Amino acid sequence: MNNFTIRAENLSKLYFIGADRQKYKTLRDSLTNAAASSVRYFRSAFNGGGNSGGNGEISRWRRNGERPLWALQDVSFEVSRGEVVGVIGRNGAGKSTLLKVLARITEPTRGRADIRGRVGAMLEVGTGFHQELTGRENIFLSGAILGMKRYEIARKFDEIVEFAEVGKFIDTPMKRYSSGMHLRLAFSVSAHLEPEILLVDEVLAVGDVAFQRKCVGKMGDVASEGRTVLFVSHNLAVIKELCDTSLVLNDGAVAYRGPVAQGLSHYSQLVSATEPENGCGLRGTNWRRVTVNGQEFGLAAPVNKDDELFIEAWLDLGQNLSRGWLYCIITDAIGAHVVHQRVAAKDLGYDNLDVGSYHARVSMPPMWLSPGAYTAHFKFIGVRADGETETHTSERILLDVVGSAAGNSTAILAPDAQWSLESEAL
Repeated sequence: MNNFTIRAENLSKLYFIGADRQKYKTLRDSLTNAAASSVRYFRSAFNGGGNSGGNGEISRWRRNGERPLWALQDVSFEVSRGEVVGVIGRNGAGKSTLLKVLARITEPTRGRADIRGRVGAMLEVGTGFHQELTGRENIFLSGAILGMKRYEIARKFDEIVEFAEVGKFIDTPMKRYSSGMHLRLAFSVSAHLEPEILLVDEVLAVGDVAFQRKCVGKMGDVASEGRTVLFVSHNLAVIKELCDTSLVLNDGAVAYRGPVAQGLSHYSQLVSATEPENGCGLRGTNWRRVTVNGQEFGLAAPVNKDDELFIEAWLDLGQNLSRGWLYCIITDAIGAHVVHQRVAAKDLGYDNLDVGSYHARVSMPPMWLSPGAYTAHFKFIGVRADGETETHTSERILLDVVGSAAGNSTAILAPDAQWSLESEAL
């Protein structure tokens, strides 16, 4: 394919952990090591050892007391121009490492990545900003790094500042910005300076709810403009809303590459397969499964906004509890609570909860949620006889709400409103 913007071939990244801290190197040390590394690389290539599975790298670079950790292992994929890819995986799966390799922040141990186009990377709050420069100077610096002309940056300058809401601080050094101000300006610069490829790593988890909504909307605009986006997030509803396809990583390797709905389902299966049987604290306590309207949908459940909704789950308790509470929580695409229902077990007839299995069910009338992606899950909080509190959360189900939202603008609720308009004689 000639239409790709990103092509990764056998990308691998090896780290060593558990070693004693090394002293800082001099420039001469660095140059000497770089030259020696080049000799070792070409010697390995000519000897056919370039893709030997990592043993060569481990033996060449390992120092006393270190343990090898492959953050990425033979990751290969292609991303087409204009494709919006959700990169999904558990903590430690290699998502952030992958984006840092693609952004040229770190070099792969082996393999290669071909990038076609200007890359804008938003990997951490304030990445790429110089703390001693002002916000204004950093905007022009970021644009210059992307290869933009000064007049191109100036044309976008007012939009960037307005979106970031930092106008009165724009001539203040970045070192005096709060983390929220860093985030707003960094996101605004990345989104408005029009890189052909945008790499975003879980930055929407920072900032207030209003700004998160702005970011989600802007990400949608960026995607609709035909730019390529790789988006890392643990917020599955945002992934579902913004992305066309998915890349699921597990232990540094590609576990799935394809449509986003199937990717979310595959990720759910991975999480379920690796969750500890004892849950979160209670011995033998575990949520077994969750259903929506009597159906098991894996991770995603289609729901019509005008239909009644009931959610069921099965909970196994591994020890006796003196008290307990059940929660049903529904959140929107940025994690804001749309529904947060709680009931005490004693109100359902259980003063004490003994070891055993329980079936929880909550039903709700039509909520008229605007079509889009939401997540629903149960939470259980129990108190042991010794007074210690334990919490356990069920698997999250993606609610794919469908139905008409005519005339609803961008509100969360889209009720089936009945209108009338009559003229009256003056």
